[in-house]
Amino acid sequence: MSVRVALHSPSGSRSFLERGLLLLVMLIFLEGTVLTLGAASSPDISAQDNTGGHDHRGIEGSHVHTNYTYTKKAFPVLSLDYHHIQVPFEISLWVLLASLMKLGFHLIPRLSSIVPESCLLIVVGLLVGGLIKLAGEEVPPVLDSNLFFLCLLPPIILDAGYFLPIRPFMENIGTILMFAVVGTLWNAFFVGGLLYAVCQIEGTYLSQVELLPCLLFGSIISAVDPVAVLAVFEEIHINELLHILVFGESLLNDAVTVVLYHLFEEYSGAGEVTPMDVVLGVICFLIVSLGGIAVGAIYGILAAFTSRFTSHTRVIEPLFMFVYSYMAYLSAEMFHLSGIMALIACGAVMRPYVEANISHKSHTTVKYFLKMWSSVSETLIFIFLGVATVAGPHAWNWTFVSVTVILCLVSRVIGVVGLTFIINKFRIVKLTTKDQFIVAYGGLRGAIAFSLGYLLDKDLFPMRTMFLTAIITEIFFTVFVQGMTIKPLVDLLAVKKKQEAKRSINEEIHTQFLDHLLTGIEDICGHYGHHHWKDKLNRFNKKYIKKCLIAGERYKEPQLIAFYHKMEFKQAIELVESGGGVKLPSAMPSQVSISFLSSPALHLIAISTLSASAREV
Repeated sequence: MSVRVALHSPSGSRSFLERGLLLLVMLIFLEGTVLTLGAASSPDISAQDNTGGHDHRGIEGSHVHTNYTYTKKAFPVLSLDYHHIQVPFEISLWVLLASLMKLGFHLIPRLSSIVPESCLLIVVGLLVGGLIKLAGEEVPPVLDSNLFFLCLLPPIILDAGYFLPIRPFMENIGTILMFAVVGTLWNAFFVGGLLYAVCQIEGTYLSQVELLPCLLFGSIISAVDPVAVLAVFEEIHINELLHILVFGESLLNDAVTVVLYHLFEEYSGAGEVTPMDVVLGVICFLIVSLGGIAVGAIYGILAAFTSRFTSHTRVIEPLFMFVYSYMAYLSAEMFHLSGIMALIACGAVMRPYVEANISHKSHTTVKYFLKMWSSVSETLIFIFLGVATVAGPHAWNWTFVSVTVILCLVSRVIGVVGLTFIINKFRIVKLTTKDQFIVAYGGLRGAIAFSLGYLLDKDLFPMRTMFLTAIITEIFFTVFVQGMTIKPLVDLLAVKKKQEAKRSINEEIHTQFLDHLLTGIEDICGHYGHHHWKDKLNRFNKKYIKKCLIAGERYKEPQLIAFYHKMEFKQAIELVESGGGVKLPSAMPSQVSISFLSSPALHLIAISTLSASAREV
């Protein structure tokens, strides 16, 4: 009662004695509760009755009368239950290890200038796998196909597709398709056919290897890997043309690889190939590639349309973009379409409309989360590749492995030189000998080839282990030898590097002017080239699509004015981040003055004003 009076006393002041008494009462109450719970949770497993263990059954029924005795146990203050959190703990540990390795790599400038990051991460994976094996533990199969294709690969491809430079990609789409489709087919059949011929030579002990498994192996090993290309080409800062050629080829050859892989896998079980199978293969390629693009475009449009209505719930804007993109990938994979092409199409379609709808904070979140996610996935892929090399069984055959490496190099060089000879007849900007060398030398292989080889059935392909050993050797050769030497070769050949200068309004004005000029020339000449169809597409986009996918009045904003607003906003952000170090030009037009420039009558005034401002920038 004294405690209650103290708690509700009008003055609110409590003495030291009253507080101590209150604490004592609470401790006694809690102790009784804990002991009751501890006793109730610890029953004695031995149950005996009062009659010495004999059963007494009544006339009306049988009833067992037992008395349970409880053994009081100490309350578990601290316990260990690793299995409860094993999976998320190990995943977090792998991610932490990968991030620390990436951090340590960039803290040593001399090392990062000589050795590519991908090489160092593979070495780390080899060391980790070796330590696990030396400890007597079984190395886990961390790079299984489901983990790679469903978790690690999508963020890398989404980042590449979302930030894909659309203009240079579309300007070189013909060259990219030639390298991706015709070049991959050439490499697959050249490597597979000659490997089969070598296997039939006496003394190689490979006469049991048949033609279709060799062609399947050739289709797996011939595709350029986008993860490896990104990891190496981002470090050497190659010019935009060569980067988009090699990287675009690595993205678009996925459809060819998927079709060839499934066709040869199916034909290997059947044992023969008919002309109808070849026709069906061509149709399958078109369905896989175009179907993947269609699925990605549909989800991209859905993401853009959804972003129209997120103005009151800005916090979930990035979530819609990530979920729609991942759903595009999963939907494509569900129908055995090209998930990579679905992600590329989804990112490229939704970016211009989504960026016009979402807030700047959401855009920043999307940008840095994608970069972080793709960087961690890329790091884990190379570490897991090293671990899987130590973990997996290997069947080493010097003839098969060495011939595979040589044929991959030879077929790549012949394919690039031969296709470039044809391509240069139709290109305005020709590919020089240096460009051809970089494109051929930059054909790196990576974890996609390893994962496809890992998917092979052991019963259908008894040489699966030898195939995996040869694939790992080819990956290590391209990543270590070609990846480490391509940067010195680029410097030695004086290949043009990527310019880090930002695009100015002056460049944007002249680019749009040339586009309209070339479109007018094509219309006058009656030759409907790509500039004519590009202009038609832009008009249709502005008249119909933007009106449906962009909220408010922003869809009416001219492209030049939108670019000016974007540039002005970037400069303001740089000014804030640098603490006032960036000096904005005083003659730049204000947002109020720029708004009236959308009038057609004042278009020439807009161009002259912005040109003068751009020169001052």
